[in-house]
Amino acid sequence: MSNDKWIHYFVDGVIHEAEWTEYDRDYLVNRVIALIGMNEIAADDYSRPTPLPALVTCKNHLVEMAVSNGAIADSFSARDQLGATLMDLITPSPTKVNQTFHQYAETDAQKATDYFYQLSCQNDYIKTEAIAKNIRFFSKQKYGTYEITINLSKPEKDPKEIALARTMKTSKYPRTMLAPENEGYQGRVDYPSRVNHRIIWFPMGAETWGFQYSPYAYYQEHCIFLNQKVVPMKITQQTFERLLGIIDRFPHYFVGSNADLPIVGGSILSHDHYQGGLDVFPMSQATIDWLQPDTVSASVQLGIVNWPMSVIRLSSSSKEELVACATSVLAYWDEYSDLSQDIVAHAEDGTRHHTITPIARQRDGVYELDLVLRDNHTTATYPDGLFHPHPQYHHIKKENIGLIEVMGLAILPPRLKDELAEVKKTLIGENSQVVSAHQDWVEDLKAQVDGPLSEEQADALIEQSLGEIFEQILENAGVFKRTEAGQNAFRAFVSRWQADRKGA
Repeated sequence: MSNDKWIHYFVDGVIHEAEWTEYDRDYLVNRVIALIGMNEIAADDYSRPTPLPALVTCKNHLVEMAVSNGAIADSFSARDQLGATLMDLITPSPTKVNQTFHQYAETDAQKATDYFYQLSCQNDYIKTEAIAKNIRFFSKQKYGTYEITINLSKPEKDPKEIALARTMKTSKYPRTMLAPENEGYQGRVDYPSRVNHRIIWFPMGAETWGFQYSPYAYYQEHCIFLNQKVVPMKITQQTFERLLGIIDRFPHYFVGSNADLPIVGGSILSHDHYQGGLDVFPMSQATIDWLQPDTVSASVQLGIVNWPMSVIRLSSSSKEELVACATSVLAYWDEYSDLSQDIVAHAEDGTRHHTITPIARQRDGVYELDLVLRDNHTTATYPDGLFHPHPQYHHIKKENIGLIEVMGLAILPPRLKDELAEVKKTLIGENSQVVSAHQDWVEDLKAQVDGPLSEEQADALIEQSLGEIFEQILENAGVFKRTEAGQNAFRAFVSRWQADRKGA
């Protein structure tokens, strides 16, 4: 039967996993063979293995059959589009997905998200195979135990496809990577397929917002909440209201927003959105250094979090009072300068430098808002940003510190996989080709040990050092430094804000 078995296995899986029946078998077989460039298939006389191969495994075989048959090009984008089209066969329509989700949500929000998450994994929208390739370990440091990841899940673009994309007419459709019209989009050389993508829609005040999962999740049940309207991100009182409203709807999740300014903000500032999920991050487990009640509302507790960045934690059983307090912090921080700490609220032309990265959660039935103070101004010494990874750490990470890193999960670039392998060779005494950017770091590592290490010792030393560097990067991004002077200045900021608020 040669490769025909994979068609049968795939159709068996589709019938088993989706709302198809045996009456649909011939239809499904014919749809599949057309997609993979065949005109006929052997009779259904094969023996079904128990259990059946995973549906994604079957899909992968079918995609390669399509390449062999000349039905699609031998390229990542062609494979991506065909794979998503095949997996769409087990994906209910957007209407059906929304109906099922909201039926579950009427009685149990977690059952609703379980349904949608399992569907998004099952239909390969969440790239579980690719995510499993990521390198991941934990590193205990001063402020907590960080999760360090080297992101290998996103496929590298083929140079030929990059060159082809440059010759294509520029398209503004979909408008952003999060826009509603991504749902069902076939994809193209310069844009991923979203054929099997679904969005859950729900009301939020007078607006409509969407809920989806991230295809290359960085953490457990990594999800995205997006405004149905494509409007720029902006941190305002409405942001805090929305975040707490999402927590009401999904109390088992956290939700947070990237900052709304370049350097300290996220990668999609053109479309208002938030990120959430089921993970418990190191920052949420950090202790409070300095706790006191709010001077205006006794129901609000506030404290400075023992964390390398500058975090004010607000908690209250009252959403309204929590929002009012957070909005007041934002307004005061927007205008606050402290030259002794190199904190500058505005450029000479009036451009604002300050914003907040907010994170919301429920803890024992009480609302919490972590407000991470951000400053994006640059200097001659630090042209990439004063409160940004400093140049001595760019050999590990030069990219922005966004919401996920703020909470204690390092997302390091894929280049490090091969680069660190060479560093390891040096530490165990083998010939190596360490890139020049790592040379000083390698010398520092070698100075910490006496002679060549075992592979396990080398791995442990590298991982420990990466954790230390990540913590130093977070300290770089902290506006009030974790020094006596810096923390006194932080407490002075809080006290001045409270006095200003009380006198208003």
